[in-house]
Amino acid sequence: MAEKKTGMTFDVIMRNLKSRKFAPVYFLMGEEAYFIDKISDYIADNVLPVEERDFNQSIVYGTDYTMVQVVDMARRYPMMSEYQVVIVKEAQNLRDFSALEKYAATQVMPTTILVICYKNGSLDRKRKGVASLLSKIEAAGGIVFESKKKSERELPGFIENYLKAQGVAIDNKSSQMIADHIGSDLNRLVSELEKTMLSLPDSDRRITPDIVEREIGVSKEFNAYELQNAIIRKDVFKANQIIKYFDSTNKGESLYSFIPKVFRYFQNLMTAYNAPDKSPAGLVHLLELRGTWAADEYILGLRNYSGKKILQIISKIREIEAKSKGLDNPNTKEYDLFRELIFFILH
Repeated sequence: MAEKKTGMTFDVIMRNLKSRKFAPVYFLMGEEAYFIDKISDYIADNVLPVEERDFNQSIVYGTDYTMVQVVDMARRYPMMSEYQVVIVKEAQNLRDFSALEKYAATQVMPTTILVICYKNGSLDRKRKGVASLLSKIEAAGGIVFESKKKSERELPGFIENYLKAQGVAIDNKSSQMIADHIGSDLNRLVSELEKTMLSLPDSDRRITPDIVEREIGVSKEFNAYELQNAIIRKDVFKANQIIKYFDSTNKGESLYSFIPKVFRYFQNLMTAYNAPDKSPAGLVHLLELRGTWAADEYILGLRNYSGKKILQIISKIREIEAKSKGLDNPNTKEYDLFRELIFFILH
């Protein structure tokens, strides 16, 4: 029986591919297209030499083929090659996966690498038919991979790790500036990082706030990172400067994207307020922070905000969020709500 491969991460899958340890079926699904594209593109570009691809590599789309046709292709033998590769893009447009389940349950072709790219969502594992399909793929030695969106808190780490793999360093402020500005669209994020790396001289492979401002267009002084720092420090003048900049340029943070950040900070600050161990190491562990430098933000916040004020701020953030969605708010503009929230926090 083939080895069952469960819970594989993107890094493990890529490491195995680069070691030419191939699975007979890759079922790639999820909201984040970036990881699905990286895996399928690597297989398309690296499994077969160029001269073998005309006869042994097929890239088809779920809008044009049925799963029965896909499985028929997978059952073919390669022509004068060790493998044939069949990649199905936009597989979310396919409706009937029973043929794939039968293929996985009976006898997958060891000479075929079948890649199913199911984007913009995942099959519901709780459904009996779906659970049966995925378990049969894994039992046959195939890989089921769910490509999940990165959360906001994971983005700076993703940026730093991506750049590190390219031999480029970045400081914490710069990575947070980029994450705040670009958001969780990894394809766009990586595109901006690649563009920024091209601007770096060979003698200094570092990304700094100055470079982020020049290449990506984020002000190094007036951005969400600096606004949150001003709130933590209770720097009323700086916070108002940043809000005014956002309002006047239309290049700054929107209320809709800032609310989750500031809410998460004060929610964590409330947890830190009730923590028995408020040391940097204790807060790193409790709040799952990226380092003691991040714990310093909470230690300073605890000096500047009482437990009662933190609870009031959390309640106010919820109120402003509701108003931003039109609840009990017929016509207040976004930046008026933004100012109201910052004023309440700082006073």
